[in-house]
Amino acid sequence: MALLSIDELKTLAEHTDSPCVSLYMPMQKAGPEIRQNPIRFKNLIREAQERLEAMEIRQTEAIEFLQPAMELDAGEFWENQDHGLAIFVAPGVFRYYQLPIEFQELVVVSDRFHIKPLLPLINHDGKFYVLALSQQDLKFFEGTRSGLNEVEVENLPKSIDEALLYDETAKEGQFRIATSKGSTFNPFSSSQPGVFHGQGSPDKDQPQEVILQFFHIVDTELHEKLRDETAPLILAGVEYLHPIYREANTYTNLLEQGITRRPELFQVDELHASAWEIVEPLFHESEQQAMELYQQLAGEGTGTASSDLKEIVSAAYYQRVDSLFVPLGQQIWGKFDPEAMTVDIHSEPEADDQDLLDFAAIHSIINGGRVYAVEAENMPSPTALAAIFRY
Repeated sequence: MALLSIDELKTLAEHTDSPCVSLYMPMQKAGPEIRQNPIRFKNLIREAQERLEAMEIRQTEAIEFLQPAMELDAGEFWENQDHGLAIFVAPGVFRYYQLPIEFQELVVVSDRFHIKPLLPLINHDGKFYVLALSQQDLKFFEGTRSGLNEVEVENLPKSIDEALLYDETAKEGQFRIATSKGSTFNPFSSSQPGVFHGQGSPDKDQPQEVILQFFHIVDTELHEKLRDETAPLILAGVEYLHPIYREANTYTNLLEQGITRRPELFQVDELHASAWEIVEPLFHESEQQAMELYQQLAGEGTGTASSDLKEIVSAAYYQRVDSLFVPLGQQIWGKFDPEAMTVDIHSEPEADDQDLLDFAAIHSIINGGRVYAVEAENMPSPTALAAIFRY
C-alpha cells in the first residue's frame, strides 16, 4: 500500500487505459460493526462487476479484472484498517489506500480514475518532513495527512558514531572526522585538519560542539535531498537538541515549532499526529488566501474568476485554471467534448459519463493548478464549482 501524495495522485489522474474502476467505502475500526466491512466490500465489488458487464465486458473477464481487489478479502486485511478504504483497478494497475477520512460508498467505472474524494488528503500539496533528532538513531520522514514514511537518504548518517570515526588510541574525548561516503564536505575548523578535541567519551552523550558537527553533516546530506523542495520541515527530539540543529540548518522551510519529545517514545502514527497538528494550519492558510483572492477577482469582474461549471470544465481541460474549488460528496454527471468545447449535463449518469467535478479537478491537477476540496457550505460561491483562471 502506497502513501498518498500529490505525485501519487497525479499518477492516478493521468492514467487513461480504461476501464478504470474506483471504489470508496467507509470502514469500521472496532466493535461488532467491523463485520460490516467485508459485506460492504463484496457489495461494491458486485456493483463494479455489473457496471463492467454493462460495458459489454463478459462476466468471466470482469471477474478476472477485479481479482486483485477481491484477493484483499482476508481476515488479516480487515483487522488492520483506518477510517476509509479506496481501491483503484485498471489494466496493469492495482492500488489501494487505507486512509484517515471516512468516505461515502461509491463505485465509479469510467475511462479515468475518480479521485475527488481523495483531495482533502493532499490539499495544498500537504507534504511535510520530520527529522527525528537523536545522537544514536536519527531518522528522516516524509509525511502527508494520511501518514508518515521513513525515507532513506543517501549518505545520511544515523548516529554520531557513524558520522565520526573515534580514535580509541587517542586521548579521551578526541576523535577523527569521517565525512559521509562520497562526500568531501568538512564542516569542522580546527588547527589540525580532521581532528577535533572535545570533552567526554564516545560511549556517553557528546558535548554540544560534537553534536553540532554531527548536525552539520546531517544538514549537508539533507541539503541534497531538499534542494528544490518547499515543504515544511519539523524537528522532533529532546528539547536541547533543537537549537543545536537550528545552528547547523540551511533549509529555508524549517519550522519554528517542533516536537520536544524523544522520537523513540512515539509510535509512527503518534509522531505523525503531532506533526500534522503543527502543519495543518499552514496548509489551511493557503486555502483561505485563495478564497479571498477569488472573492476579490469575482467582485472586480475581470473575467479571471468564474463559478460557471461549463466554463470551468473547459478551462481546466485547456490549462487555464490556477485554483479550483470543488465541493465534497457531490457529483455532476455528463460529458465534455473538447473539439466542440461543449459540456452536456445529465440528471442521472449515462453510459461513459464522467463526474464533471472530478473531471475539472483531474485536469487542474495534471496542468499544475491547485485544487481545494471543501465542504459544500464552505464553497466561495453557491455553485458547484469555482475557479481562478491564469488568464
